[in-house]
Amino acid sequence: MRVLVQWGLIGLGMALGMSSVSAQSAIPQDPSSGLPQAPPVGDPILARSTEQVANLRSQGPAGLKRFLKDHAQALQFQAVLPALSLRKQLDALCKQRDCHASQLYWHTDFAKAQAAAKASHKPILSLRLLGNLDEELSCANSRFFRVALYPNAQVSKYLRDRFVLHWESVRPAPVMTIDFGDGRQLKRTVTGNSIHYVLDAEGQPLEALPGLYGPQAFLQQLQRAEKLWQQTADLKGQDRQQALQTYHQQRLEAIQGAWVQDLQTAGIDDIPALRALPASDAPTAVDAAPIAVGKAMVEIPLVSSAMSLSTLVNQNRTQLQEVTQPQTWGKLAAFHADLARLDQNSQSLMRSKHSAYRSPEQLAKTIQNFERAMAIDTVRNEYLLHSRLHQWFMERNQTDTLSQLNEKVYAELFLTPSSDPWLGLVSPDVYSAIEEDGIQLQ
Repeated sequence: MRVLVQWGLIGLGMALGMSSVSAQSAIPQDPSSGLPQAPPVGDPILARSTEQVANLRSQGPAGLKRFLKDHAQALQFQAVLPALSLRKQLDALCKQRDCHASQLYWHTDFAKAQAAAKASHKPILSLRLLGNLDEELSCANSRFFRVALYPNAQVSKYLRDRFVLHWESVRPAPVMTIDFGDGRQLKRTVTGNSIHYVLDAEGQPLEALPGLYGPQAFLQQLQRAEKLWQQTADLKGQDRQQALQTYHQQRLEAIQGAWVQDLQTAGIDDIPALRALPASDAPTAVDAAPIAVGKAMVEIPLVSSAMSLSTLVNQNRTQLQEVTQPQTWGKLAAFHADLARLDQNSQSLMRSKHSAYRSPEQLAKTIQNFERAMAIDTVRNEYLLHSRLHQWFMERNQTDTLSQLNEKVYAELFLTPSSDPWLGLVSPDVYSAIEEDGIQLQ
Protein backbone atom coordinates (compact mmCIF):
# COMPACT_ATOMS: atom_id res chain seq x y z
CA MET A 1 0.00 0.00 0.00
CA ARG A 2 1.42 3.37 -1.02
CA VAL A 3 0.58 6.74 0.48
CA LEU A 4 0.99 9.95 -1.47
CA VAL A 5 0.43 13.40 -0.03
CA GLN A 6 -0.36 15.77 -2.88
CA TRP A 7 0.04 19.53 -2.39
CA GLY A 8 -2.45 21.03 -4.73
CA LEU A 9 -6.05 21.18 -5.73
CA ILE A 10 -7.98 18.50 -7.58
CA GLY A 11 -10.49 19.86 -10.07
CA LEU A 12 -14.16 19.12 -9.73
CA GLY A 13 -14.24 16.94 -12.83
CA MET A 14 -11.29 14.84 -11.63
CA ALA A 15 -12.79 14.50 -8.17
CA LEU A 16 -16.02 13.15 -9.62
CA GLY A 17 -14.28 11.06 -12.25
CA MET A 18 -16.32 12.67 -15.02
CA SER A 19 -15.46 14.16 -18.38
CA SER A 20 -16.48 17.59 -19.50
CA VAL A 21 -19.66 18.04 -21.49
CA SER A 22 -20.00 20.74 -24.12
CA ALA A 23 -23.12 22.73 -24.80
CA GLN A 24 -25.11 21.91 -27.92
CA SER A 25 -26.44 24.61 -30.19
CA ALA A 26 -29.62 22.64 -30.81
CA ILE A 27 -30.97 23.41 -27.34
CA PRO A 28 -34.17 25.50 -27.67
CA GLN A 29 -33.71 29.16 -26.80
CA ASP A 30 -35.78 31.18 -24.34
CA PRO A 31 -36.91 34.21 -26.41
CA SER A 32 -37.12 36.45 -23.32
CA SER A 33 -33.45 36.06 -22.44
CA GLY A 34 -31.67 34.39 -25.34
CA LEU A 35 -30.56 31.67 -22.94
CA PRO A 36 -31.29 27.97 -23.39
CA GLN A 37 -34.47 26.64 -21.86
CA ALA A 38 -34.26 24.10 -19.06
CA PRO A 39 -33.98 20.52 -20.34
CA PRO A 40 -36.39 17.83 -19.14
CA VAL A 41 -35.61 16.13 -15.81
CA GLY A 42 -32.82 13.62 -16.34
CA ASP A 43 -31.72 15.14 -19.65
CA PRO A 44 -27.89 14.95 -19.62
CA ILE A 45 -27.51 17.82 -22.11
CA LEU A 46 -25.61 20.74 -20.68
CA ALA A 47 -28.23 23.47 -20.44
CA ARG A 48 -25.94 26.49 -20.57
CA SER A 49 -22.51 27.20 -21.96
CA THR A 50 -19.63 28.35 -19.79
CA GLU A 51 -20.10 31.90 -21.07
CA GLN A 52 -23.80 31.88 -20.24
CA VAL A 53 -23.15 30.61 -16.72
CA ALA A 54 -20.51 33.33 -16.31
CA ASN A 55 -23.06 35.90 -17.46
CA LEU A 56 -25.55 34.70 -14.85
CA ARG A 57 -22.83 34.81 -12.20
CA SER A 58 -22.04 38.40 -13.10
CA GLN A 59 -25.65 39.23 -12.18
CA GLY A 60 -25.02 38.11 -8.60
CA PRO A 61 -27.81 36.51 -6.53
CA ALA A 62 -30.35 37.56 -9.19
CA GLY A 63 -28.59 35.35 -11.74
CA LEU A 64 -28.65 32.46 -9.30
CA LYS A 65 -32.39 32.93 -8.76
CA ARG A 66 -32.94 32.82 -12.51
CA PHE A 67 -30.99 29.56 -12.85
CA LEU A 68 -32.82 27.96 -9.93
CA LYS A 69 -36.19 28.97 -11.35
CA ASP A 70 -35.37 27.53 -14.77
CA HIS A 71 -34.19 24.21 -13.31
CA ALA A 72 -36.34 23.93 -10.19
CA GLN A 73 -37.68 20.46 -10.95
CA ALA A 74 -34.36 18.95 -11.98
CA LEU A 75 -32.66 20.31 -8.85
CA GLN A 76 -34.95 18.65 -6.32
CA PHE A 77 -32.05 16.85 -4.68
CA GLN A 78 -34.27 15.31 -2.01
CA ALA A 79 -35.90 13.13 -4.67
CA VAL A 80 -33.14 12.37 -7.16
CA LEU A 81 -29.53 13.37 -7.56
CA PRO A 82 -29.44 16.16 -10.15
CA ALA A 83 -27.56 15.53 -13.39
CA LEU A 84 -23.85 16.02 -12.85
CA SER A 85 -23.68 18.51 -15.72
CA LEU A 86 -26.40 20.64 -14.12
CA ARG A 87 -24.72 20.48 -10.71
CA LYS A 88 -21.40 21.48 -12.25
CA GLN A 89 -22.98 24.58 -13.82
CA LEU A 90 -24.66 25.55 -10.57
CA ASP A 91 -21.45 25.10 -8.59
CA ALA A 92 -19.68 27.37 -11.08
CA LEU A 93 -22.43 29.96 -10.73
CA CYS A 94 -22.48 29.88 -6.92
CA LYS A 95 -18.76 29.17 -6.46
CA GLN A 96 -19.72 26.50 -3.94
CA ARG A 97 -19.70 22.73 -4.26
CA ASP A 98 -23.17 21.18 -3.73
CA CYS A 99 -24.87 24.51 -4.36
CA HIS A 100 -28.02 22.63 -5.41
CA ALA A 101 -28.48 21.91 -1.70
CA SER A 102 -27.65 25.34 -0.23
CA GLN A 103 -28.60 27.70 -3.09
CA LEU A 104 -26.18 30.31 -1.77
CA TYR A 105 -24.25 32.80 -3.89
CA TRP A 106 -20.62 33.36 -2.85
CA HIS A 107 -18.32 36.18 -3.90
CA THR A 108 -14.65 35.36 -4.50
CA ASP A 109 -13.69 38.97 -5.29
CA PHE A 110 -13.55 40.83 -1.98
CA ALA A 111 -13.97 44.26 -3.57
CA LYS A 112 -17.22 43.07 -5.19
CA ALA A 113 -18.38 41.65 -1.87
CA GLN A 114 -17.74 45.03 -0.24
CA ALA A 115 -19.65 46.83 -2.98
CA ALA A 116 -22.57 44.40 -2.57
CA ALA A 117 -22.52 44.91 1.20
CA LYS A 118 -22.65 48.69 0.82
CA ALA A 119 -25.44 48.53 -1.76
CA SER A 120 -27.57 46.10 0.26
CA HIS A 121 -26.71 47.46 3.72
CA LYS A 122 -25.65 44.04 4.98
CA PRO A 123 -22.60 42.70 6.82
CA ILE A 124 -20.17 40.35 5.10
CA LEU A 125 -19.65 36.74 6.15
CA SER A 126 -16.18 35.88 4.87
CA LEU A 127 -14.97 32.27 5.00
CA ARG A 128 -11.28 31.36 5.10
CA LEU A 129 -10.40 27.77 4.25
CA LEU A 130 -7.77 25.49 2.78
CA GLY A 131 -8.55 24.66 -0.83
CA ASN A 132 -11.53 26.09 -2.71
CA LEU A 133 -15.15 25.98 -1.60
CA ASP A 134 -16.33 24.98 -5.09
CA GLU A 135 -14.14 21.85 -5.20
CA GLU A 136 -14.88 18.48 -3.63
CA LEU A 137 -11.56 18.18 -1.82
CA SER A 138 -11.40 21.41 0.13
CA CYS A 139 -10.39 21.04 3.80
CA ALA A 140 -12.55 18.81 5.98
CA ASN A 141 -14.34 21.50 7.99
CA SER A 142 -15.35 23.42 4.87
CA ARG A 143 -16.81 20.19 3.50
CA PHE A 144 -18.75 19.75 6.73
CA PHE A 145 -20.06 23.32 6.35
CA ARG A 146 -21.39 22.36 2.90
CA VAL A 147 -23.30 19.43 4.40
CA ALA A 148 -24.34 20.52 7.89
CA LEU A 149 -24.62 24.32 7.74
CA TYR A 150 -25.18 25.77 4.29
CA PRO A 151 -28.01 23.38 3.23
CA ASN A 152 -29.79 23.70 6.57
CA ALA A 153 -33.12 25.34 5.76
CA GLN A 154 -32.93 27.95 8.53
CA VAL A 155 -29.24 28.71 8.12
CA SER A 156 -29.33 29.04 4.34
CA LYS A 157 -32.32 31.39 4.47
CA TYR A 158 -30.69 33.53 7.15
CA LEU A 159 -27.44 33.74 5.18
CA ARG A 160 -29.29 34.55 1.96
CA ASP A 161 -31.40 37.27 3.55
CA ARG A 162 -28.99 38.86 6.02
CA PHE A 163 -25.41 38.54 4.75
CA VAL A 164 -23.20 39.05 1.72
CA LEU A 165 -21.16 35.85 1.38
CA HIS A 166 -17.50 35.68 0.44
CA TRP A 167 -14.75 33.08 0.63
CA GLU A 168 -11.01 33.06 0.12
CA SER A 169 -8.51 30.20 0.12
CA VAL A 170 -5.66 30.51 2.62
CA ARG A 171 -3.60 27.88 0.79
CA PRO A 172 -4.20 24.63 -1.12
CA ALA A 173 -5.51 21.68 0.87
CA PRO A 174 -3.02 18.78 1.07
CA VAL A 175 -4.56 15.70 -0.54
CA MET A 176 -3.45 12.26 0.59
CA THR A 177 -3.87 9.31 -1.76
CA ILE A 178 -3.63 5.78 -0.39
CA ASP A 179 -2.98 3.29 -3.21
CA PHE A 180 -3.92 -0.26 -2.23
CA GLY A 181 -2.06 -1.67 -5.23
CA ASP A 182 -5.04 -3.47 -6.75
CA GLY A 183 -6.76 -0.60 -8.51
CA ARG A 184 -8.36 0.80 -5.35
CA GLN A 185 -7.42 4.24 -4.06
CA LEU A 186 -8.61 6.33 -1.13
CA LYS A 187 -8.33 10.12 -1.38
CA ARG A 188 -8.71 12.43 1.59
CA THR A 189 -7.48 15.85 2.63
CA VAL A 190 -5.31 16.19 5.71
CA THR A 191 -4.84 19.01 8.25
CA GLY A 192 -6.15 22.54 7.95
CA ASN A 193 -9.13 24.33 9.44
CA SER A 194 -11.72 26.96 8.49
CA ILE A 195 -13.17 30.10 10.05
CA HIS A 196 -16.04 32.50 9.30
CA TYR A 197 -15.38 36.22 9.81
CA VAL A 198 -18.17 38.77 10.21
CA LEU A 199 -17.08 42.06 8.64
CA ASP A 200 -18.54 45.45 7.96
CA ALA A 201 -18.65 46.83 4.42
CA GLU A 202 -15.18 48.33 4.92
CA GLY A 203 -13.81 44.86 5.60
CA GLN A 204 -13.10 45.47 9.29
CA PRO A 205 -13.55 42.43 11.57
CA LEU A 206 -16.43 42.45 14.03
CA GLU A 207 -16.61 38.79 15.03
CA ALA A 208 -15.01 35.46 14.15
CA LEU A 209 -16.54 31.97 14.34
CA PRO A 210 -13.79 29.33 14.39
CA GLY A 211 -14.31 25.82 13.04
CA LEU A 212 -17.49 23.77 12.91
CA TYR A 213 -20.58 24.58 14.96
CA GLY A 214 -23.85 22.67 14.99
CA PRO A 215 -26.47 24.28 12.71
CA GLN A 216 -28.55 25.83 15.50
CA ALA A 217 -25.45 27.01 17.36
CA PHE A 218 -24.13 28.55 14.13
CA LEU A 219 -27.46 30.31 13.58
CA GLN A 220 -27.32 31.76 17.09
CA GLN A 221 -23.80 33.04 16.46
CA LEU A 222 -24.90 34.66 13.19
CA GLN A 223 -27.82 36.37 14.92
CA ARG A 224 -25.56 37.80 17.63
CA ALA A 225 -23.04 38.95 15.05
CA GLU A 226 -25.68 40.66 12.92
CA LYS A 227 -26.97 42.49 16.00
CA LEU A 228 -23.42 43.63 16.75
CA TRP A 229 -23.10 44.91 13.17
CA GLN A 230 -26.35 46.85 13.57
CA GLN A 231 -25.19 48.38 16.86
CA THR A 232 -21.84 49.52 15.42
CA ALA A 233 -22.90 50.46 11.88
CA ASP A 234 -23.13 54.19 12.58
CA LEU A 235 -20.27 54.40 15.08
CA LYS A 236 -16.82 55.73 14.25
CA GLY A 237 -13.41 55.77 15.83
CA GLN A 238 -13.22 55.33 19.59
CA ASP A 239 -16.99 54.89 19.99
CA ARG A 240 -16.96 51.97 17.60
CA GLN A 241 -13.94 50.40 19.25
CA GLN A 242 -15.48 50.75 22.70
CA ALA A 243 -18.70 49.09 21.52
CA LEU A 244 -16.70 46.19 20.07
CA GLN A 245 -14.68 45.73 23.24
CA THR A 246 -17.81 45.82 25.38
CA TYR A 247 -19.51 43.19 23.22
CA HIS A 248 -16.54 40.84 23.31
CA GLN A 249 -16.06 41.29 27.05
CA GLN A 250 -19.72 40.41 27.64
CA ARG A 251 -19.49 37.38 25.35
CA LEU A 252 -16.32 36.17 27.08
CA GLU A 253 -18.01 36.44 30.47
CA ALA A 254 -21.05 34.58 29.13
CA ILE A 255 -18.87 31.78 27.76
CA GLN A 256 -16.99 31.45 31.02
CA GLY A 257 -20.26 31.33 32.95
CA ALA A 258 -21.69 28.66 30.62
CA TRP A 259 -18.46 26.68 30.92
CA VAL A 260 -18.64 26.66 34.73
CA GLN A 261 -22.32 25.75 34.63
CA ASP A 262 -21.69 22.84 32.26
CA LEU A 263 -18.87 21.50 34.43
CA GLN A 264 -21.01 21.70 37.56
CA THR A 265 -23.96 20.02 35.86
CA ALA A 266 -21.71 17.25 34.58
CA GLY A 267 -20.02 16.84 37.95
CA ILE A 268 -16.59 17.45 36.41
CA ASP A 269 -13.77 19.24 38.15
CA ASP A 270 -12.27 22.15 36.22
CA ILE A 271 -9.58 19.98 34.61
CA PRO A 272 -6.71 22.13 33.26
CA ALA A 273 -6.30 19.77 30.31
CA LEU A 274 -9.78 20.69 29.14
CA ARG A 275 -8.89 24.35 29.01
CA ALA A 276 -5.53 23.97 27.31
CA LEU A 277 -4.83 24.05 23.60
CA PRO A 278 -1.72 22.34 22.21
CA ALA A 279 1.19 24.75 22.22
CA SER A 280 4.42 24.44 20.35
CA ASP A 281 6.93 26.67 18.64
CA ALA A 282 6.69 24.35 15.65
CA PRO A 283 3.31 22.57 15.84
CA THR A 284 2.94 19.32 13.93
CA ALA A 285 -0.04 17.86 12.13
CA VAL A 286 -0.43 15.64 15.21
CA ASP A 287 -0.95 18.77 17.32
CA ALA A 288 -3.36 20.37 14.86
CA ALA A 289 -5.54 17.36 13.98
CA PRO A 290 -7.48 16.96 17.27
CA ILE A 291 -8.41 20.65 17.51
CA ALA A 292 -11.50 19.93 15.39
CA VAL A 293 -13.06 16.63 16.41
CA GLY A 294 -15.14 16.03 13.30
CA LYS A 295 -12.22 16.32 10.96
CA ALA A 296 -9.91 14.57 13.45
CA MET A 297 -11.95 11.41 13.09
CA VAL A 298 -11.28 11.53 9.35
CA GLU A 299 -7.70 12.76 9.40
CA ILE A 300 -6.00 11.12 12.36
CA PRO A 301 -5.53 7.69 10.73
CA LEU A 302 -4.16 9.38 7.59
CA VAL A 303 -1.88 11.76 9.48
CA SER A 304 -0.54 8.77 11.38
CA SER A 305 0.15 6.99 8.10
CA ALA A 306 1.92 10.01 6.71
CA MET A 307 4.13 10.40 9.80
CA SER A 308 4.89 6.67 9.72
CA LEU A 309 5.75 6.21 13.39
CA SER A 310 3.89 4.00 15.85
CA THR A 311 4.53 6.52 18.64
CA LEU A 312 2.63 9.14 16.67
CA VAL A 313 -0.17 6.68 16.02
CA ASN A 314 -0.50 6.08 19.76
CA GLN A 315 -0.27 9.79 20.48
CA ASN A 316 -3.06 10.49 17.99
CA ARG A 317 -5.27 7.80 19.46
CA THR A 318 -4.71 9.18 22.94
CA GLN A 319 -5.53 12.73 21.88
CA LEU A 320 -8.69 11.68 20.08
CA GLN A 321 -9.74 9.61 23.10
CA GLU A 322 -9.22 12.59 25.40
CA VAL A 323 -11.43 14.90 23.36
CA THR A 324 -14.26 12.43 22.80
CA GLN A 325 -14.49 10.32 25.97
CA PRO A 326 -17.90 10.61 27.68
CA GLN A 327 -16.54 11.84 31.02
CA THR A 328 -15.04 14.99 29.46
CA TRP A 329 -16.00 16.80 26.26
CA GLY A 330 -18.49 14.16 25.17
CA LYS A 331 -20.42 14.63 28.40
CA LEU A 332 -20.48 18.40 28.03
CA ALA A 333 -21.50 18.12 24.38
CA ALA A 334 -24.52 16.01 25.35
CA PHE A 335 -26.01 19.11 27.03
CA HIS A 336 -25.94 20.88 23.65
CA ALA A 337 -26.84 17.99 21.36
CA ASP A 338 -29.95 19.76 20.04
CA LEU A 339 -27.74 22.49 18.59
CA ALA A 340 -26.02 19.92 16.38
CA ARG A 341 -28.93 18.10 14.75
CA LEU A 342 -28.92 17.76 10.97
CA ASP A 343 -32.14 18.79 9.30
CA GLN A 344 -33.78 16.84 6.47
CA ASN A 345 -32.00 18.85 3.77
CA SER A 346 -28.59 17.96 5.17
CA GLN A 347 -29.50 14.33 5.70
CA SER A 348 -30.79 14.09 2.12
CA LEU A 349 -27.51 15.49 0.83
CA MET A 350 -25.57 12.94 2.89
CA ARG A 351 -27.69 10.11 1.50
CA SER A 352 -27.16 11.28 -2.07
CA LYS A 353 -23.41 11.24 -1.54
CA HIS A 354 -23.03 7.92 0.27
CA SER A 355 -25.96 5.65 -0.56
CA ALA A 356 -23.82 3.50 -2.88
CA TYR A 357 -21.32 2.68 -0.13
CA ARG A 358 -23.46 2.53 3.00
CA SER A 359 -26.61 0.63 3.85
CA PRO A 360 -29.50 2.65 5.36
CA GLU A 361 -28.52 1.29 8.79
CA GLN A 362 -24.88 2.27 8.31
CA LEU A 363 -25.86 5.71 7.06
CA ALA A 364 -28.11 6.28 10.08
CA LYS A 365 -25.18 5.42 12.35
CA THR A 366 -22.90 7.69 10.31
CA ILE A 367 -25.31 10.58 10.77
CA GLN A 368 -25.54 9.92 14.50
CA ASN A 369 -21.76 9.80 14.88
CA PHE A 370 -21.35 12.98 12.84
CA GLU A 371 -23.90 14.82 14.98
CA ARG A 372 -22.09 13.68 18.13
CA ALA A 373 -18.72 14.87 16.80
CA MET A 374 -20.30 18.16 15.70
CA ALA A 375 -21.73 18.70 19.19
CA ILE A 376 -18.25 18.18 20.67
CA ASP A 377 -16.79 20.60 18.13
CA THR A 378 -19.45 23.14 19.08
CA VAL A 379 -18.56 23.23 22.78
CA ARG A 380 -14.80 22.97 22.21
CA ASN A 381 -14.83 25.75 19.63
CA GLU A 382 -16.88 27.97 21.90
CA TYR A 383 -15.03 27.33 25.15
CA LEU A 384 -11.48 27.09 23.81
CA LEU A 385 -11.19 28.90 20.48
CA HIS A 386 -13.96 31.48 20.48
CA SER A 387 -13.13 32.59 24.01
CA ARG A 388 -9.56 33.37 22.93
CA LEU A 389 -10.86 35.34 19.97
CA HIS A 390 -13.06 37.40 22.27
CA GLN A 391 -10.00 38.05 24.42
CA TRP A 392 -8.02 39.21 21.38
CA PHE A 393 -10.81 41.58 20.35
CA MET A 394 -10.95 43.00 23.87
CA GLU A 395 -7.20 43.61 23.83
CA ARG A 396 -7.13 44.76 20.18
CA ASN A 397 -4.55 42.05 19.73
CA GLN A 398 -4.06 42.06 15.94
CA THR A 399 -7.81 42.31 15.33
CA ASP A 400 -7.94 45.69 13.54
CA THR A 401 -7.32 44.21 10.09
CA LEU A 402 -8.56 40.95 8.62
CA SER A 403 -5.17 39.94 7.26
CA GLN A 404 -3.48 40.30 10.65
CA LEU A 405 -6.28 38.51 12.47
CA ASN A 406 -6.39 35.63 10.01
CA GLU A 407 -2.61 35.16 10.23
CA LYS A 408 -2.88 35.00 14.02
CA VAL A 409 -5.82 32.57 13.91
CA TYR A 410 -4.06 30.07 11.68
CA ALA A 411 -0.81 30.30 13.62
CA GLU A 412 -2.07 30.30 17.22
CA LEU A 413 -5.53 28.71 17.14
CA PHE A 414 -5.32 26.24 14.27
CA LEU A 415 -1.57 25.56 14.67
CA THR A 416 -0.95 25.75 10.94
CA PRO A 417 1.17 28.92 10.57
CA SER A 418 1.94 30.28 7.13
CA SER A 419 5.63 30.03 8.01
CA ASP A 420 5.40 26.22 7.75
CA PRO A 421 4.92 25.22 4.09
CA TRP A 422 4.40 21.57 5.12
CA LEU A 423 1.58 22.18 7.62
CA GLY A 424 3.27 20.10 10.32
CA LEU A 425 3.48 16.96 8.19
CA VAL A 426 7.29 17.17 7.94
CA SER A 427 9.34 17.29 11.13
CA PRO A 428 13.13 17.83 11.22
CA ASP A 429 13.21 15.83 14.47
CA VAL A 430 11.79 12.67 12.87
CA TYR A 431 13.96 10.33 10.78
CA SER A 432 12.15 8.81 7.80
CA ALA A 433 14.98 6.79 6.16
CA ILE A 434 13.80 8.23 2.82
CA GLU A 435 16.14 10.28 0.70
CA GLU A 436 15.46 14.00 1.25
CA ASP A 437 12.60 12.93 3.55
CA GLY A 438 10.55 12.13 0.47
CA ILE A 439 10.17 15.84 -0.31
CA GLN A 440 9.70 16.60 -3.99
CA LEU A 441 9.42 20.09 -5.43
CA GLN A 442 7.83 20.60 -8.83
